[in-house]
Amino acid sequence: MAPQLSSPTPAADVLRVRYTRRLPTSLGDLAGPVQGRVELPLHVAWSGLRTYDLDRPQQRMSLYRTVLAEGQRDDLVVFLNRDLLLAQWSDLRPLISRHIRTVWEEAFPELVRHASTGGS
Repeated sequence: MAPQLSSPTPAADVLRVRYTRRLPTSLGDLAGPVQGRVELPLHVAWSGLRTYDLDRPQQRMSLYRTVLAEGQRDDLVVFLNRDLLLAQWSDLRPLISRHIRTVWEEAFPELVRHASTGGS
């Protein structure tokens, strides 16, 4: 009798687990800067731009997208700011992967509420 082979775990499940493990305990933990220049470490911004100006909306959005995708829990806390994340979530959410968006919105429903009310 041949041994049973387990079926491979779907990639979506692997990604969800990976992003869930990185989540901060609460959005209040996100105490990153709100203005000025930020340089991301190489393990986060391993390809392309590493220094971002938070006073420039496109660069700020790019930094958040990079940190959400590549950052570990400590990076999220250090480089993301709760108020900025809430303020730009409605614009940011279509720019990030479905897996990241789902994990963050399930963990922090206030992101969805804030985006749907236009930030009020």
